[in-house]
Amino acid sequence: MIKSISYWALEHGLAGTHPIDKALQEAAEAGFEAIELAVGTEGAFHVEMSDSELSTIAKTIEAASIRVPTVAAGLSWGCNPVSDDADVRARSLDIHAKALRCTAAVGAKAMLMVPGFVGGPLSGGALVRYDHAMDRIKEAVDTLLPVAEEVGVDLCLENVWNGMFYSPLEFASFIDSFTSNRLGVYFDVGNVLGYHQHPPYWIELLGKRIKRVHIKDFTENFGFVGGYMFCPLGAGQVPWKDSMQALKAIGYDQTIVAEMLPWDPGQLQRTSLEMDRIFALAK
Repeated sequence: MIKSISYWALEHGLAGTHPIDKALQEAAEAGFEAIELAVGTEGAFHVEMSDSELSTIAKTIEAASIRVPTVAAGLSWGCNPVSDDADVRARSLDIHAKALRCTAAVGAKAMLMVPGFVGGPLSGGALVRYDHAMDRIKEAVDTLLPVAEEVGVDLCLENVWNGMFYSPLEFASFIDSFTSNRLGVYFDVGNVLGYHQHPPYWIELLGKRIKRVHIKDFTENFGFVGGYMFCPLGAGQVPWKDSMQALKAIGYDQTIVAEMLPWDPGQLQRTSLEMDRIFALAK
């Protein structure tokens, strides 16, 4: 497995303005083998970049001592592919198709996609009826898969707090309804605890459908005033040993990307050291 860090974990990563050359250098100096870039609608890496601009980024990556195997696209939060508004859906498909092409242009082989949202803490209050959302995400994937196949990039749908795919059985069935090997799951270990389920069971049930992995930690100390939150790696209740053993059992050997945010000084170094401990649990 490959130790990687999210671009969003860097000081200006969430804003999308952290210089890419600086991001590569900082991740390498912290001991990571790889970094996951993030593509947006503006910033240091965005969907409207020219071929020349993308080529410059690719050359910067080639000259670095660290790899960029994956790209994260959080585009759905601002432009929902399962929205009730047909214009929003069309715009979402357009920018995700461009994001796939940008991913390929910088040499990455997989792109995270949030499969829309029907509600939840990150939805801004927007609501979509579940059956409508499921029909629409199927249409979206039908549209995007030919692009993914053309450019040679895996399209990886993330389990996230979007009100959708909260069952590994439903998620597996959805992935299996397509014939393309380019479609898979971007499995986020910590997100599963947010809906009170056991990550190793998800790994066992999703199996080879898991193409890439995010990690974060989560504390779920029950209290009637609330006690659920993300936390530094190793400080929560994620069953790391069982999760890593489950990933090993399905033959997973790709990136493990730590998605630690927001940034704070020393976070990269602390995360890198804790990931070394977590990785050792798979041996």
